[in-house]
Amino acid sequence: MPHTAPAGLRRALANLAEMSPAWFAMVMATGIVSLASEQYGLHFVAGALFVLNVAAWGVLWLLTLARLVCHRRRFLADLFDHPRGPGFFTTVAGTAVLGSQFILLGGDLRIAVALWAAAIVLWVGLTYTVFAAFTIKEDKPTLDRGITGGWLLAVVATQSIAVLSALIAARTAQPWRLELNFFALSMWLWGGMLYIWMMSLIFYRYTFFHFSPGDLAPPYWINMGAMAISTLAGSLLIVNAPQAPFLDSLLPFLKGFTVFYWATGTWWIPMLLVLAVWRYVYKRFPLEFDPLYWGAVFPLGMYAASTHEMTAAMHFDFLGFLPPVFLGAALLAWTAAFAGVLRRIPRYLRAG
Repeated sequence: MPHTAPAGLRRALANLAEMSPAWFAMVMATGIVSLASEQYGLHFVAGALFVLNVAAWGVLWLLTLARLVCHRRRFLADLFDHPRGPGFFTTVAGTAVLGSQFILLGGDLRIAVALWAAAIVLWVGLTYTVFAAFTIKEDKPTLDRGITGGWLLAVVATQSIAVLSALIAARTAQPWRLELNFFALSMWLWGGMLYIWMMSLIFYRYTFFHFSPGDLAPPYWINMGAMAISTLAGSLLIVNAPQAPFLDSLLPFLKGFTVFYWATGTWWIPMLLVLAVWRYVYKRFPLEFDPLYWGAVFPLGMYAASTHEMTAAMHFDFLGFLPPVFLGAALLAWTAAFAGVLRRIPRYLRAG
């Protein structure tokens, strides 16, 4: 950057070296809180968050590309780093969630399809770059240092594409409706398998290795969020079943696994609350803003949205009390995280 550039701009570009790959979790969280708000008639909140999310998505892509240009080595080092690399999957999930907003709030199928295509390209590129690199790199961390809840962002990214595919399929005529539903089903199943693989390792790390308060980073809430978005994708496939004969023939399987995903996600909620009390109350770990906290906002909003959709798809009216509770928690958590972003910006520009 030439020395004639404003000092604030030079400092900002220099600080991009430390930018977390997981910043797109802000887009994920804002998008799902917006969609959950729309489900309960909070149209102004949903619309305002939609507009904000479009701006956030654009700004974060500009910053990401600027980081790639100005700090290529750090960017690539993060991409191939076991703890930080999976954070790049937030770009996939954020793009797909924004696409869902364009369908459900903006009524613009063309932009949604463009974002869907971009999300697929990102998903393919990251899946076969990140995990191939993790496999062939010679210097690897031990399990307790290398795996975090953030790895489940790969599951969330996969399921976000399943969700957007199902939404597009419901609004598309033949000859693409069957193919899109099949693609959504395939991504839904692959996301579930990926969760089983990764969650087995994460649970093993939980229970058989030393665990400190610093290890309990907010992305561990993705343990629940990954199952919540899997529930949402399954519920949409159930709704789409009358449009696709092969889905109709799989309906008992779809319903069973959707409830399985929901029940697994629900099991995690008390455990995560207990661990949060242990971290912040018993161990007195400092509560300071980190972009990773968006990874805790997203699961709350997704649980509200997915439970609402499952209740409607399977007529589980007795669960109707849950979504408003979690939507309220998600709105509070989003407000706190956004306030943290606003406080962080001036310090970010001043840092040298």
